[in-house]
Amino acid sequence: MANEPDNKKSYKFLFVSIQGDIADIAWQAAKEGHKIKLYVKNPADRDIADGFIAKTDDWRNEIDWADIIIFDDVSGQGTEAKKLRDQGKLVIGGTPYTDQLEDDREFGQNELKKIGISTIPNWNFSSFEEAIDLVKKNPGRYVIKPSGKAQNIKRLLFVGEEEDGKDVLQVLEAYKKSWASKIKTFQLQKRVDGVEIAVGGFFNGNEFVYPINVNFEHKKLFPGNLGPSTGEMGTSMFWNEQNHVFEATLKKMEVKLREEKYAGYIDINCIVNGQGIYPLEFTARFGYPTIYIQSEGINMPIGEFLLGLAGGNLKRFRAKSGFQVGVVIAVPPFPFQDSKTFETDSKEAAILFKKPNSEGIHIQEVKIINDDWVIAGTTGVVLTVVGTGPTMRQAQQQAYGRIKNIMIPNMYYRTDIGGRWLEDHDKLHTWGYLY
Repeated sequence: MANEPDNKKSYKFLFVSIQGDIADIAWQAAKEGHKIKLYVKNPADRDIADGFIAKTDDWRNEIDWADIIIFDDVSGQGTEAKKLRDQGKLVIGGTPYTDQLEDDREFGQNELKKIGISTIPNWNFSSFEEAIDLVKKNPGRYVIKPSGKAQNIKRLLFVGEEEDGKDVLQVLEAYKKSWASKIKTFQLQKRVDGVEIAVGGFFNGNEFVYPINVNFEHKKLFPGNLGPSTGEMGTSMFWNEQNHVFEATLKKMEVKLREEKYAGYIDINCIVNGQGIYPLEFTARFGYPTIYIQSEGINMPIGEFLLGLAGGNLKRFRAKSGFQVGVVIAVPPFPFQDSKTFETDSKEAAILFKKPNSEGIHIQEVKIINDDWVIAGTTGVVLTVVGTGPTMRQAQQQAYGRIKNIMIPNMYYRTDIGGRWLEDHDKLHTWGYLY
């Protein structure tokens, strides 16, 4: 492929971000000696990573400067990434097609059907009345999934528990009154019980790079999977050379991804049980905090990894054996949006370490003032702390041991990330899904 890099020298990396999510990876590349510039689109998030890496106010002015450009999200970034890739630039990022896989739930499900992958019965709506009518006529357990921009408000996702669907009807009625102006389209999906598992892989423009990643997200705010849904409270993972879930789902997308010249990470979340594999949704970009946790398991410099991925010459890499566990540390008002609470209780609060050790610590909404780490941004997502080990239990112990070294006023986190592995492992092994 053209523009294949010589990985032995320092390169110029331009990171283009909507909310600053990619800042930690930019920081890692900077520590390896690469020249870095980070652009953050959202004005309220532009202080993220101040003091850690160089920033720019206009990423387009830096295109000629950059050797490689990394986009960190969907929401239209795929259009920009494709345009630059077609011009011959080294780019990590999507295309309009891969953006749509994630942004439009109906489109993503239809693409799966095209390649012969069974999906959970689902219905797409722009009318709450029509959805309410469907549930009344077909009582059962459903999942409510907002589409478009509203899907970024994670607490709006609702998983029904009652067999007669009355809880889903109550939520639909409430959304009709309070959220109709923001939830323009949404999906009702039949609820299927089983183990939630995601498989993902890095794609180099032509093929998947091995090993692939198997991960388990923990989205609820409180231990025991209780409370409101969040973007993510932590993830446990391991790496595989072969995996039945991957082969039955994401691997079948390889031809289409090659046509798109996609370069980056793509992941598909599934429910599996003794009857089959049921894909739920795509993540056609780096996942957060997934990429921070993955970087702890990738046994090569992150800058070299990104260059190889964009240039198409990375076909496999060495990954740590065993497991990685990542725990998100948050402060008020997360997972809710309340600017007054954030300004009063969290903005620029100090992040302190009992001992000067930042191993396994990955920044999210953080900046440096007078050599001290403080909270930046707007949401209250501060750090991801990662542990690794030959067993899930040892990876957990390392992650939570590292958290004990951190002091942040009002911080909170889940204490059970990776804790359901023993039960999930037994089921996945019995059903034949691990290898």
